Amino acid sequence: MNKKHIRAIFPGTFDPITNGHIDVAKRGLKMFDELIIAVGANSVKTDLFTPQERVKMIENIFKDTPGVIVESYDGLTVEYAKSVKADVMLRGLRNLTDVQYEFQLAMTNRAVAGIETVFVMTSEEFGFVSSTLIREVATLGGDVSNLIPEPVFQELQNKLKKK
Repeated sequence: MNKKHIRAIFPGTFDPITNGHIDVAKRGLKMFDELIIAVGANSVKTDLFTPQERVKMIENIFKDTPGVIVESYDGLTVEYAKSVKADVMLRGLRNLTDVQYEFQLAMTNRAVAGIETVFVMTSEEFGFVSSTLIREVATLGGDVSNLIPEPVFQELQNKLKKK
């Protein structure tokens, strides 16, 4: 019996990538042969890092991790998923608010594009962490060094010094 090669995408803005995102990605790699961390643009949010900067930071974090590809994309996530022939979409869940939103999104994605979504609960220590929270706390001078990888923390400090 031949085992099917399973390609998943893990889409997000990752502005910046957090330890919670990394936790979900690493746990996803246990289920899938290939994981594309897909850095998307969000026209609703004001980005701190450019998509290229985010891709570079994420590539650095996963440089020694087989099976991980990091790319940026524009447009609908389901269209990107089709273009890379993804079998599934990986999404992290932190709380009940995420469950409601992600459930609706997953149902829509399946109806529109036929792509399944696999949910992974974030580890308890990351259940409150979001990129938005990281940006807000760091902008106000708070220490977020324990919530994001060290290289990302350094990039964040450099970015905030320039503003």
